[in-house]
Amino acid sequence: MSEKVVLAYSGGLDTSVAIHWMKEKYGVDSICLSIDVGNSKNFEDARQRALKNGAVKAIVINAQDTFVKYFCWPALQANALYEGQYPLATALTRPLMAKLLVDTALAEGATSVAHGCTGKGNDQVRFDVGVHALAPQLKVLAPAREWKMTRDETIDYAKKHNIAITLSKKKSYSIDECLWGRAIETGVLEDPWNEPPADVYEWTKDPDKTPNKPTYVEITFEKGIPVAIDGEELDAVEIVNKMNALAGDNGVGRIDHIENRLVGIKSREVYEAPAAIVLMQAHKALEAMTMSKDQLRFKERVAIDMADIIYNGLWFSALNRDLSAYIQSSQRFVTGTVRVKLFKGTSMVVGRKAPKSLYNLSLATYDKGDKFDQSMAVGFIHLWGLPVATQAQVQLLGEKDSPLAIIPGPKQIADGKKPAKSKAVKAKKSSKK
Repeated sequence: MSEKVVLAYSGGLDTSVAIHWMKEKYGVDSICLSIDVGNSKNFEDARQRALKNGAVKAIVINAQDTFVKYFCWPALQANALYEGQYPLATALTRPLMAKLLVDTALAEGATSVAHGCTGKGNDQVRFDVGVHALAPQLKVLAPAREWKMTRDETIDYAKKHNIAITLSKKKSYSIDECLWGRAIETGVLEDPWNEPPADVYEWTKDPDKTPNKPTYVEITFEKGIPVAIDGEELDAVEIVNKMNALAGDNGVGRIDHIENRLVGIKSREVYEAPAAIVLMQAHKALEAMTMSKDQLRFKERVAIDMADIIYNGLWFSALNRDLSAYIQSSQRFVTGTVRVKLFKGTSMVVGRKAPKSLYNLSLATYDKGDKFDQSMAVGFIHLWGLPVATQAQVQLLGEKDSPLAIIPGPKQIADGKKPAKSKAVKAKKSSKK
């Protein structure tokens, strides 16, 4: 009997050709696994196409709920944005897919798993590292990384071997889609000077064509996880779908990013992530109400590390587990409701409330009811500024090259004269002569 390989099957050109190519190259039988993480594919059509192209078995798993609960929500709690912009939609699907590939391979007695990634992108790393972490005994095959065929050559291969493919015309863009966002690249987008054409976008309306009145939405969180929209409790997938629709209808969620790929190149990426952008904005606003300054500052640093972990394919690392434990602890009191205003491509937090809020009106107000003892400020300021005053008096006031000496005084400003150059600057100029 031939060895079996579990192939992450998208139904597209590369994975359809991979079934025959791996049989021809390695003598393996393909079990095709298609995973629904919330895109617009017809998975039954893909399953039938896999069988027609020679797969010994074709499986479809609806993983939308698992994807949101175990991947999107932890990323949201972490405020994970790669390079401050990308909410990691595609990157979050890959560890889930790697886990399901491994589970299926072990259940089916397969000796290897396969994916359709090329050798130029980030996904190959995410798949390979994830599989090796979970099941090091499994081999990972990457046909598109090995066969070195161009797209046209791959199409010719499919025709030669009677492989069923769906190609009406050459795609203008490469698109990956899941509940948490759409990723669009290649085509005219490869020139970073080109504005993204209108046909790039499917989830978000042109801001010029959105309603002329703002939309207000209230998002309720429990321990950092969204649980209700406008007071209506919804499950995880429903919340993401509803926020995608609400924000997208108002033109919110477009991202145009020059991104540093893990493999060492810069890439121009366009994303649509309406739900992810608005939910993260609301979540940060609620954290600002319920976490101390030091907690917030430290968590900002953790968020950068978490985004890198996800982007770089290290979901199954010990560091991810350790940082995730901290993030879960940080969310203990991040419960409350945030009101967001959506209008003409923008989203703005305009209201927030929380039962464990650290915002104290009696301390913040300037009106009646103010309980802040302003007389204590004098002593506080004296102690706070004592190190600065001490050092300035002992070391800086007599220094001609100190910042205090080179800043122009009132008379110099009034006369329009420039401040005297420091000795260091004069010495530098004389050395050039």
